[in-house]
Amino acid sequence: MNYTEGIIRNTEFFTTTELAEKLKMNVQVITRKVQAGEIRAYKIGKEWRIPEPSVFEWLESNANSVESKGSNISRHRAKKPADHTSQRGHLLEYVLAQFEPNRLYREDEVNRIVERQHKDTPAIRKELLARHMMELADGQWRRCNGYRLSD
Repeated sequence: MNYTEGIIRNTEFFTTTELAEKLKMNVQVITRKVQAGEIRAYKIGKEWRIPEPSVFEWLESNANSVESKGSNISRHRAKKPADHTSQRGHLLEYVLAQFEPNRLYREDEVNRIVERQHKDTPAIRKELLARHMMELADGQWRRCNGYRLSD
């Protein structure tokens, strides 16, 4: 198997309808963003195919973030603290949905799952813990039972 075949086999692709359902957005909004080039996608026949990594690139580039102390650069200033309904929250919930409830994961397993969606695995792991989406005990990671994904 060559490098490209490996990437394609390990990448999940979504239609605009599937992505809209997953992100709880209107399908026309997703379609417009794809057509405008905001979300990287491939048109096959009449349907768009959106690779999972491009979803995270788009979410990350559009996530509200508070300017870090000492930095003169800020992409966006959050008008309110990010919560589970923010775009960043959608990204984290999407990552969280990749983990089975009540299953224990080693850190390397968590890293592999997170890396499919985001390059900065330590930051995502830290945020999953801080938002009580996942818990860490005795070196084992687990999705928190009390956390409910947004409807």
